[in-house]
Order: sequence, then structure tokens, then C-alpha cells
Amino acid sequence: MSPRAVFVAGAGTEIGKTYVTAALTRRLRARGPVRTLKPLASGVPPLDDPAFAGSDTARLLAAQGLAPDAAAVEACSPWRFAAPLAPDQAAALEGRAVALADLVAWCRARIAEAEGPLLIEGVGGLMSPVTVEATGLDWLKALGVPALLVSGSYLGAISHALTARETLRGHGVPVLAVAVSESADAPTPPETVAAAIGRHAGAPVFCLRRDAPCPDGLADLI
Repeated sequence: MSPRAVFVAGAGTEIGKTYVTAALTRRLRARGPVRTLKPLASGVPPLDDPAFAGSDTARLLAAQGLAPDAAAVEACSPWRFAAPLAPDQAAALEGRAVALADLVAWCRARIAEAEGPLLIEGVGGLMSPVTVEATGLDWLKALGVPALLVSGSYLGAISHALTARETLRGHGVPVLAVAVSESADAPTPPETVAAAIGRHAGAPVFCLRRDAPCPDGLADLI
């Protein structure tokens, strides 16, 4: 299999993107080299804070079998902000800013040096701001890589997932698959949500329960 870069995009915020990315990372790692990145991350405590272990960056490093030292954290998430806000807002609170050109250039360099599948997890939902001017969709389009769209299974998730799918279709972004991540206290099983999305998505749809491994079929697409 030739190295392939995939952008993990969310249909919304706090829906299980990192859970899906980590599960997929573990499955791919069992097959060979894989690298997983979250270049832009909000709500990340300092490395010496015990709460860091619960951050998205820490979870992705753990999925890769990497110790969370300063070098590994920087290599996974070079743009980190403490406030759990959209990156442009979180950066502003720290007197910093993110430039889309810098973010894209950094990702392209990682894609060029990849020796196996490369997963790039986005931040928030597809249309969440990543800079003052740009959204996650702008970032994804600039990279020119296919997307893995992650949805939850909460009430309303079907509409949110299909809206994000149509947005990607309208902007010419290939969608490898849709991954439905089980939401806590959802009124219907995630399999039911996945089946409904699958009737309209025009792409393979997979269901991931929180305590289950990534389906082989999803990993086969990467």
C-alpha cells in the first residue's frame, strides 16, 4: 500500500473525532507504520499538568505508542492553545495568531515525508474557524487530500452528517467514508444512525462504539 494522507473532519464539535482517529490509528499501526497528527489543538493543558493526559494530543500519541514528551507533543500538535475555544479565539487570548499558509505548509511537509498512512485530525466541525479568515473546510481544500467524515449518533446527527457531506461534495472534496461515533445517551443505537446516513451519503459508512476497535473495513480504505 502506498502512503496516503487523510484528513479527519467532523460534522460538528465534541462528537468523537479523536476517538475515531485514535481507534483507526491503532488498527493501522497493527499493520505497519502510521503517523497521526493534530496540528491545531485547543484546550491543551501544559505538558506538566496532570490534565494533559486527557487532551486530544495525548490520546493520539498514546494510540501511536509514543511517550508524551516535549518533542513528541510538538511534532504532533505544533499549534496548541490552552482555552477550549475555536483556535482563532484561543490564540487571541494568548496574544498569538494562526496563519492558514503556515498550517498548510507544515502539513504538506509532513505528507511529503510520510512513510506510511498519515492521518491529520482537524479541529471542531468542518466549518469551525481555524484562523480569523479561514475555516476547517479551507484548510482541507488547501491540502487537497480526501476526508474521513466523523459524525456522532446523537439526535440530529443524521442531518448534521449529511449537511457536512453535501458541503464536501459541493466543494469537490473526496470523502473516503463516514464514521459514526457512538454518542453518550443517544436515543437510538449508532447502527441505526449509520444506516440512515448510509442511505444518502454516497460513501461507505462505519459505526464505532466507544469500547470497540476500529472496523477492518474502514482501515482498508486508508
